Formats: sequence, structure tokens, C-alpha cells
Amino acid sequence: MKHHYYTNCVNWPRADVHKAGGLCDMIASATPITRRTFLRNVDRASLADVERALGYAPHDPGAVLRMANDHHVSYHRSRLHGRRCYFFKHSAIEYVFTT
Repeated sequence: MKHHYYTNCVNWPRADVHKAGGLCDMIASATPITRRTFLRNVDRASLADVERALGYAPHDPGAVLRMANDHHVSYHRSRLHGRRCYFFKHSAIEYVFTT
């Protein structure tokens, strides 16, 4: 099952930030992964929407500004309330994908 974009840490439900298993626990227990692993597990259309909103050109291999080429973006696997999730970090903001 592919993971779809849920939300980012800026728009996270306030009551779930410090709740057990919530945002802070998810970040603290995260494991770094490769972009390739991230792409295998997230819905590509959902990711493309987020990339476009961040100003990247998701499906244009000739584009200069692509998230795949941005060395400042990191990819992670973790758990959110006991369920596997994936997220990428861009400009110190976590963008979370869940089932």
C-alpha cells in the first residue's frame, strides 16, 4: 500500500505534536533512507503535488530545480501512532506521508 501525503509539521494538529506516538516521537525515532526507498513507498502523484507546491519540477528531467537533485532534502522512515510512515525534510519542515 502506497503512502499518501498527510500534512507537514507546520500544519500539524496542535494536540498531536507532543502526544505519545505523535509528531515529536515520529521525528525522534526516524531512520534516514534513500530517495529511491522513499519513492518505492509513497504515492508518486501525491509527491508530485507537494514537489510542485514547493517550486520543484517533478516530472521534467531537463529541469534545473528538481527535488531529486536537491542535496538539502533528506528522506526518512518512522512510525506515527504505531503505523509506518515516510517523510522528507525540506528547509527544516517535515512533509509526512501515511496510509
